[in-house]
Amino acid sequence: MSAGDALRAAPALSAALALRLAVEDFLYAEAALLDDWRLDDWLALFTDDARYVVPTTDLPEGDPRRDLVLIDDNLTRLRGRVERLKSRHAHREYPWSRTRRLVTNVRVTGTQGDEVTAAAAFAVYRIRLEMALFVGRYDYCLVRAGDSFKIRYRRATLDLETLRDHGSISIIL
Repeated sequence: MSAGDALRAAPALSAALALRLAVEDFLYAEAALLDDWRLDDWLALFTDDARYVVPTTDLPEGDPRRDLVLIDDNLTRLRGRVERLKSRHAHREYPWSRTRRLVTNVRVTGTQGDEVTAAAAFAVYRIRLEMALFVGRYDYCLVRAGDSFKIRYRRATLDLETLRDHGSISIIL
């Protein structure tokens, strides 16, 4: 690429970099809310038509419209999940587990209108008597909301072959 080509490409590169950094900041802030068990604040990040999906470990490409998945929540079910996790009725999570989320390799995979699709790698450490590690990939459809985003779609695909050594998924991945 010549210097002239680089100068002409700079505004587009600058915009793409700014978008990726904004998406990274949003995903890091989301992870911090979950690690701090600020579940109501986390829930406020979702659009009214939101969906949260976790496919099974034996069918990571599973589609909830035709396949069995571990989690397929709309906003109503997400609210119920958050309320249960905050109560004493979630016996596996009372008192709450400590978690630490590492989000990395964030990539903006597309933009269309006010929507931004993104992917990232994750590692979620859950500490409760013993430590369990959940590793995988996040896929998002984010909607621009002012100077931030709202989550329209969040998919957490686990790279684990089985949950046998982890028990059930009692936390939000």
